Amino acid sequence: MKKLTLKHCILFSIFALGLQINTFAQSGQTNIEQSDLLPKLLDLKTEMTKDGKLGERYKIQLYYGDNNTASETLKDFRAKYDTWPPQVIYETPNYKVWIGNFRNRLEADRALMKIKADYPAAFIPKPRRG
Repeated sequence: MKKLTLKHCILFSIFALGLQINTFAQSGQTNIEQSDLLPKLLDLKTEMTKDGKLGERYKIQLYYGDNNTASETLKDFRAKYDTWPPQVIYETPNYKVWIGNFRNRLEADRALMKIKADYPAAFIPKPRRG
């Protein structure tokens, strides 16, 4: 193994110093321009998400079938519970009675446990993106 001589150390130091002097970083400035409508749109999105009009929401399905029975189920549910809003959805050729607008599966499961006594066929369908 060769020993570095003083001459080699000095040459290496000068070379390293020369690289250091010639090396420089780029400097730049970034300007971001955004529309005045962007904050309004973000506020609207937040409001729609809170209202359940946007994003995944869980519902509980009480009934699936004809219109008359769906209406009776809806009236019966309104008489027994006032906590969760019910609605009738039409999907050709049947009607569905859905309740609630739960943010997560845990909330929906808790409500389902309470409802199962009166509506044993109730279940939580897979949520759709809104």
